[in-house]
Amino acid sequence: MSHDSFSTRDTLTVGDTDYRIYRIDRVPGSDRLPYSLKVLLENLLRTEDGRLVTREQIEAVAGWDPGSTHNPEIQFSPARVLMQDFTGVPCVVDLVAMRDAMTTRGGDATRINPLIPTELVIDHSVIADVFGTEDAFRINTDLEFSRNRERYELLRWAQGAFDDFKVVPPGTGICHQVNLEYLGRVVFTRETEDGEMLAYPDSLVGTDSHTPMINGIGVVGWGVGGIEAEAAMLGQPASMLIPQVVGFKLNGQLGEGTTATDLVLTVAEMLRKTGVVGKFVEFFGPGVANVPLANRATIGNMSPEYGSTISIFPIDDITLDYMRLTGRSDDQVRLVEAYAKEQGLWHDPPANPRTARSSNSTCRRYARRSPAPNGHRTASRWLSRPRRSGRCSQALMCRASSHKCRRWASTKARSSRFLRAIPSRSSVRTPAHHRVTPCPTTSSQPIRRRTRFPCTSATDPTSNSTTVTS
Repeated sequence: MSHDSFSTRDTLTVGDTDYRIYRIDRVPGSDRLPYSLKVLLENLLRTEDGRLVTREQIEAVAGWDPGSTHNPEIQFSPARVLMQDFTGVPCVVDLVAMRDAMTTRGGDATRINPLIPTELVIDHSVIADVFGTEDAFRINTDLEFSRNRERYELLRWAQGAFDDFKVVPPGTGICHQVNLEYLGRVVFTRETEDGEMLAYPDSLVGTDSHTPMINGIGVVGWGVGGIEAEAAMLGQPASMLIPQVVGFKLNGQLGEGTTATDLVLTVAEMLRKTGVVGKFVEFFGPGVANVPLANRATIGNMSPEYGSTISIFPIDDITLDYMRLTGRSDDQVRLVEAYAKEQGLWHDPPANPRTARSSNSTCRRYARRSPAPNGHRTASRWLSRPRRSGRCSQALMCRASSHKCRRWASTKARSSRFLRAIPSRSSVRTPAHHRVTPCPTTSSQPIRRRTRFPCTSATDPTSNSTTVTS
């Protein structure tokens, strides 16, 4: 039996449809929470049962302390589960085994179904045997079906046999692309047992480390293992500590000629130095509106590179434009806008709560960490600051890999006694991508760089950009 300790149940009317929602603003203290924690709070309000999800957990999220490193445990129930074919097939086999056991005991096998919507995208079986010809796609698809026929027949049968289980066929695209362009709802809807239509934020766990790509459209989601995904599929909430949230403030816009790669690698370097392993990263500020959704998704996709659980952007007009671009229905777009604004999930660029303190000094490369809007922790930096003359334009990427070079050198030093036993020492060479090479610019100072990044000029590619401050 569901509980409603804070009397948050309400109705939202969009067009001619009434939706049941659980209002976040009726919980004291929720107005100061960052976007991602509001999503977690709504999840607890909707799933409160007094046993697994309790009033104390709701109060713990509402009373979240940004400076605390030891937060209470909560039970998170994602709206759906995303799988790819390699990890999804064992889950389907387990469901089949449970149905077989139910039949053996004289029960109704059709009662065995996923308890939350599960979507499986077949993408990890693709092999490019043929390329560079007009019929390459058809030949590769035919070969893929012939090699995996038995597995695909099982998945096709499962799609029709189980409720709330969908399969995206091969040849459609990679799971993250399909998730971003088609499967992601932003606001999820589901009919309740009493016939009401329930609306709540879309969220998911996926069996791939790059699941956070969906964070680009404001959906909370991260990668888990196959066992955790199957547990979620069978209705078991994910036990987690209330995460720390690191705020990343964006100001202005990127200058002409600055690419998405420049932005993403700079953000990745900053977050590595800030230290965000196991934390939520959330982007805010007036510059958010100037980041295209493709760049947002790429930043989210990079979350495993700097260790964050998610790297999320809030819902705004860019999100709605992308939904229209990718063929979402007008009713769904209207629902997303109405729900986000009603629940305080809509991005407000000029918002600057009283707790905000930010540094806009150009005389320092990095500003000190300071509290930021909605209780985030912030690290500040100006991208428009010119680099010292003579430094390579790709020095950012070069420095990002320097720790690997040092680790390799340390390993080589520790193994020197074994290298002495090798007859020809000249055969032991430093890998090309770790080699220290002179920068072909005005400076004679060598830097470490990866050979795949060309050292084009001594000009900072972001030198004309407006401030991007984290």
